[in-house]
Amino acid sequence: MKPAADTFAVSNLKDRKMKTKVILAGLLACISIGAKAQDVTKEEPKGKAIVQVMANFHTGFGADNENRGFELERSYFGYEYNFGNGLSAKAVMDIGKSSSVDDYQRIAYVKNAMVSWKKGGLTLNGGLISTTQFNFQEKFWGYRYIMKSFQDQYKFGSSADLGISVAYKFADWISADAIIVNGEGYKKIQKIDGFNYGLGVTLTPVKGFQIRLYGGLNESGDKSKRCIGNLAVFAGYKHDKFTIGAEYNHMWNAGYTNDADQYGYSVFASVKVAKFADIYARFDDLYSNDDWNIAKDEAAAILGAQFKLGKYVKIAPNFRMSMPKAAGAKYGYSAYINCYFGF
Repeated sequence: MKPAADTFAVSNLKDRKMKTKVILAGLLACISIGAKAQDVTKEEPKGKAIVQVMANFHTGFGADNENRGFELERSYFGYEYNFGNGLSAKAVMDIGKSSSVDDYQRIAYVKNAMVSWKKGGLTLNGGLISTTQFNFQEKFWGYRYIMKSFQDQYKFGSSADLGISVAYKFADWISADAIIVNGEGYKKIQKIDGFNYGLGVTLTPVKGFQIRLYGGLNESGDKSKRCIGNLAVFAGYKHDKFTIGAEYNHMWNAGYTNDADQYGYSVFASVKVAKFADIYARFDDLYSNDDWNIAKDEAAAILGAQFKLGKYVKIAPNFRMSMPKAAGAKYGYSAYINCYFGF
């Protein structure tokens, strides 16, 4: 039989071992929880495919009666990868129409091939990047697959180009951006020795209400030609139930030609009538200095609805009217059903 002292020592040793195991288990649990918390907050590398297809069926009326058919307007296919720590890369192919071949063939272009880095309020982009001239207005309009925004519709600039851009958010109510690109768009290689410079400021005085100011200078690279200047002023208000916006745009020396100015405005609005349905309307008005471009100057209006069929598909029936400003030109009327698939 063991002495009482020995029994007590053995019992005490067992208690210490048990306490040690409990403490170790607790520490391991804390470490495990901490590691999981770090995993949650850490930005993991990940990628996603980019697929966007825009098509329509349209038919004209009156003077445009023979303008009808099914049309595959544009398709985007690409991939975007987030490496973590604010670094990401994106490559997108653009398959669309080309007026140089009478729109009978599909032409493929590289729309984006870019690297981005974000840190706090700072964003840097380089490569074949999206330009900042009308990107903000296009997103605010929100129906790019139905109709391009004013500047894109009337060729005031390109939506992508080769170069660099930087943006910084100083506070919730103000941000600024600058861009330097070749100035010839993403469909052409650079053949003019000049750059396109742009500066923009975005203001948000109150929640939902935003003002955008942009100025740009596209160098001609030729002393015998004039530089192209661009000015854009936009204001819009976005609510859960409706959106309204208006913009004024002015381009000096279009095509690097002296006094070949173009200017105009666009106003639009949309109302959410159901979780899956919107109604939208827009009016554009394009002018040219001394009517030098009177053959293409016009006012245009669109009225329609959008229906979301699930997460990836949108269908938008709409009615359009074109009002040319050339003497004797007839108004054009057409009906469209635009379709979009994308993720």
